[in-house]
Amino acid sequence: MALHLVYALLAWQQSAQQPAPPPLTLPQPIARVDLKPGEYALQVGDTVRIHATAYDSSGQAMPQAVIRWFASGGRFEGAVDSTGLVSAGATGTLNVAAVATLPGRAAKSTVAFARITVLPQPAAKIAVTPRPERMLAGTSLVLEAVPYAANNDRRYDRVTWKSSRPGVVDVTPIGRVTARAPGRATLTAAGGRASESWTVVVTPNPVARVTLTPADTAIRSGDVVRFAFTATDATRRSVAETRPEWAVSPVGQGYATVDGGGVFVADQPGTYRVIATLGARTAEAFVQVAPRNITRQVTIVGRLALKGLPGAELWLHPDGKHAYMSTIGDRIYAIDISDPAKPFFTDSVLVDARVVNDVMTTEDGKFGVMTREGASTRKNGIVILSFEEPAHPKPIAEFTETVTGGVHSTYVYRGYVYLTDDATGSMRVIDIRDPYHPKQVARWQVERPEAGRTLHDIDVRDGLATLSYWNDGLVILDVGNGMKGGTPENPQLVMQYKYDLNELYKKVELAGGTGFIRGTHTSWRHGRYVFVGDEVFPARQQGGGPGVIGLGRAYGRLHVIDIADLTAPHEVAWFEPEDGGSHNVWIAGDTLYMGDYQGGLRVLDISGELKGDLLAQGREYAHVHTGDASGFVPNGANAWGAIYRAGLVYVPDINSGLWVVRVEPPQPVIP
Repeated sequence: MALHLVYALLAWQQSAQQPAPPPLTLPQPIARVDLKPGEYALQVGDTVRIHATAYDSSGQAMPQAVIRWFASGGRFEGAVDSTGLVSAGATGTLNVAAVATLPGRAAKSTVAFARITVLPQPAAKIAVTPRPERMLAGTSLVLEAVPYAANNDRRYDRVTWKSSRPGVVDVTPIGRVTARAPGRATLTAAGGRASESWTVVVTPNPVARVTLTPADTAIRSGDVVRFAFTATDATRRSVAETRPEWAVSPVGQGYATVDGGGVFVADQPGTYRVIATLGARTAEAFVQVAPRNITRQVTIVGRLALKGLPGAELWLHPDGKHAYMSTIGDRIYAIDISDPAKPFFTDSVLVDARVVNDVMTTEDGKFGVMTREGASTRKNGIVILSFEEPAHPKPIAEFTETVTGGVHSTYVYRGYVYLTDDATGSMRVIDIRDPYHPKQVARWQVERPEAGRTLHDIDVRDGLATLSYWNDGLVILDVGNGMKGGTPENPQLVMQYKYDLNELYKKVELAGGTGFIRGTHTSWRHGRYVFVGDEVFPARQQGGGPGVIGLGRAYGRLHVIDIADLTAPHEVAWFEPEDGGSHNVWIAGDTLYMGDYQGGLRVLDISGELKGDLLAQGREYAHVHTGDASGFVPNGANAWGAIYRAGLVYVPDINSGLWVVRVEPPQPVIP
């Protein structure tokens, strides 16, 4: 009312001299922003333009509003430019945010989200397993057919089956194949635009007797038994190319599996009957499974809270007396751990950055690197450090020439830095043999549109680099091993293993309601296995903003990939914590140490052959919840990873700093 009275008084005073001016009005704030399309689906490599219109509370369009575009939750599945053009780079869900403001007015921005579902390209091939070329008459097998796009993205087209001669080889709609009579037939699996055909030869069945060995065995949950199937004819001669159908059932309660190769594992104690069927012949064996019972006590040896910034990565100096912790901030801390019970700060290195995600020294401990993201100058890259005084690291050089967009992770190996380039999703190799004059010597990247190409982590040992390639799974490169003739200057591809992250984490999408941030995050090669961890968060939290590490619930599975045959890598086991998600891991001997975000530290037994659900089998034998009442999030654990050395486990926690833990030896069982 007061403003209207002012207008009236001014009009009365001036009415005798000049006409009254038009009423003074203030621009209304933005009430809402409409996006068209608000939801859309497109294939990898395609684009769509989103149009944004701001409206005031009366429903009038506001063409003067300034629209800024962002890919909510980070650029992982695609990107959006300043005009609203969305480029689809990888399958998944991309939440595009349009932020509207009025020019020259300090007012709260108004945000609207569009949900873009990125679908795989058309089916280009079908993988069939098993793919028998010879079968005995009267025997059956169940085949699995999986369609893939040309770039190996998983598809879910309905697969149809056909036999050229059903009287010789019959196949049901679900892929169960039965050899009816001797002869030849062509089997075809078709899905979408792809098909796979091959010839099956059926031969007479001379089998008179079948057996399984071992016939009876006793193991613990999680132990693997490989059954040998033998088929003989009436003269007791072995019959070749026999492939039985396998089944397992508990004698009472329990759960176990046996695969098509006769490999058995039980999650729960109990007695199990294993059955192998070849046509009309059946063999069986029994397995007695006892509890694993490997739980061990832990002791908290020492603690050190950080000074004002959340923690991140940890690295131990080769001398065993000093450690370095990076921060979700602008520095690393140097820590004296010569007395693990009383760690203390000795120095810090401050740089222009919003996040220093990683820090690592050379093998001799003389030099090293720290990463930078979010620098005010937009020149990120890496900073080369001298660790010649381990308690007081000092910057001596930097490398930003090709990695100004930011570096998330590095690995220092034999005079070279292998790093992740945030801007292009490529691996860069930087020669620091002269640490004062670093130079790039190589670049490597997967074949993927840049909008969806993200490299998250690198580990290098024995001349092999394992790359955690977010949307593209696990990649192994020869950088000096000799396997493929690779060098640091000329990395060569050894293998790639992709899996369907979208299908695996549908539960996260249901929980968040707006998709999820997910990808292959870390890997550690150990013997015949590579342990590959996923990082998973809802793309938007309940408040409507983008998902951020440290806010909301983390998810993520640790996959165990068998690479004994590098031409046929395959997943054999997994560990998926119920209260958190896999983050960084460390392996020493037969033990795996894992930072589980809000679950704290997890310690797993990875001895022997691995198969199936490691959590259900009881292979976790220690757990430390690294929450503290005085942490950034009171009593909330947020464990980043773990490093084992000399009987101690060093755990950096984002919320509560450094933990030093001892896992106690197994306690004797007292009858």
